[in-house]
Amino acid sequence: MTERKPPGVPFETWVDKQIREATERGDFANLPGAGKPLPSLDQPYDELWWVKDKMVRENLSYLPPSLVLRKEAEDALEAAASAPSEAALRRILTAVNERIHAALRTPLEGPPLNLTPFDIDQLAREWRTRHGS
Repeated sequence: MTERKPPGVPFETWVDKQIREATERGDFANLPGAGKPLPSLDQPYDELWWVKDKMVRENLSYLPPSLVLRKEAEDALEAAASAPSEAALRRILTAVNERIHAALRTPLEGPPLNLTPFDIDQLAREWRTRHGS
């Protein structure tokens, strides 16, 4: 036989009880953003709002692979210019050149790559001139 709730007696579910007890313990006090309006309420609706918000919160970014390789090539050129040795310069540029060659064979997603492999010998000569070798 199932017991019925008497009329006029409040019914508290397990979930309600957990929420009440957490509130009494103060678990919900001082939550970030509590009591404040959502920051993007005045913005037009965007299906990916939560993805963009998460990327901002976690300091993430997404670039198409072609732009990532352009940035890597730029960084590699800077690293090569300040390399401690010619051998290090050659290792840095050889690695990025391999990626550039692969991207030229099989184009990457995104805007055009607009890169050609670095002339390692020319850059090594310039490095030796700057370093008096």
